[in-house]
Amino acid sequence: MSRIHLFEFEDLSWFPKNIRNYGTDFLQFVTNKFDFYKGVVPLIEKGIEKSGTNQVLDMGSGGSGGWKTLIQHLKKNNPSLKVQFSDYYPNLTAFEQAVKLDPETFSYIKEPVDARNVPSSARGFRTQFLSFHHFKPKDAKQILQNAVDAKAPIGIFEGQVRDIPHFIKNLLSPISVILTTPFIRPFKFGRIFFTYFIPIVPLFVWWDGIVSVLRTYSVKEMQALVDQLENTESFEWEIGVKKTGPVKVPYLIGFPKG
Repeated sequence: MSRIHLFEFEDLSWFPKNIRNYGTDFLQFVTNKFDFYKGVVPLIEKGIEKSGTNQVLDMGSGGSGGWKTLIQHLKKNNPSLKVQFSDYYPNLTAFEQAVKLDPETFSYIKEPVDARNVPSSARGFRTQFLSFHHFKPKDAKQILQNAVDAKAPIGIFEGQVRDIPHFIKNLLSPISVILTTPFIRPFKFGRIFFTYFIPIVPLFVWWDGIVSVLRTYSVKEMQALVDQLENTESFEWEIGVKKTGPVKVPYLIGFPKG
């Protein structure tokens, strides 16, 4: 399948904030429930080690992603790890819920953070989970170039590959939304209303999920982005696909040599 960069509702500035948050809350729920990113824990640990800090800067955090389960794996070898959430459209309610869960570990940046131009004050191993596909090649390259220029280790992790099975799987995503919504916390009447009475959330997740598959970069395409970077030889790069159960996670990690 060729990469097609159609629009996602989540990226549109006019899209209602509460509906966007219901979608990212759903993604947060399923990624933690099924421990999507268990298979890339060693890669995350490598990035943290190479950063020379005990800090992760998570970009495009959405509803805080899979960190509720990830942190349980990572703290086995690094009990004092700190994770800071950020997003261009920050879901502050979800970030606050994560901080309440573990205030010693989690924090967040309240203001919008553009992954293409990260503030110098935001430090640590940069991560992106299930968000790199939102960027066109020019912008995706800029994210990586910004990390190289800042000498900041970076890890990109998706939640699907661009193939027919994942496309078909996402066609069925409205069923997942309908089945899981009663279990997503905190409870919100708006989430119930816009899932069961006016089903905007299932349709929004359905469309964005299908487009996410079509947008996802292949290993070859991520390698091409890396090859085009200025001073790319100053970084070590590792690109591939890890599998955790039924989930395939394309990944790209890079860190300064030496």
